Amino acid sequence: MAAGTRDVIPAGHEVRQCDGALSRAFQFLGKRWNAMLVSVLGSGPAGFAELKRVLGISDSMLSDRLSELAGAGLVVRRVEEGPPVAVTYELSESGQALLPALREIGDWARDNLEG
Repeated sequence: MAAGTRDVIPAGHEVRQCDGALSRAFQFLGKRWNAMLVSVLGSGPAGFAELKRVLGISDSMLSDRLSELAGAGLVVRRVEEGPPVAVTYELSESGQALLPALREIGDWARDNLEG
């Protein structure tokens, strides 16, 4: 469309919009590793080394993603005084609430995506 022209919506047509909440959800969950971390932690608390092993992710990326998930209120970081000091990560109530949707997406992928 040329500069300065406006889109005209034909009579009887609806203006389509993306759901803002869904858009925010996928901006967050679409980041590599975020949804996978939530899914893995859905099986229960885990330490850094276990998460790294299960996902095959670098230390720095895992640290960044865990910080992001904790900042969003989906993951809780727990420190158990030692010796030795132990740090575990687990889903918050908000993170747990996301699990049914992730399971549904996984089911859809198994049924509809090759590979």
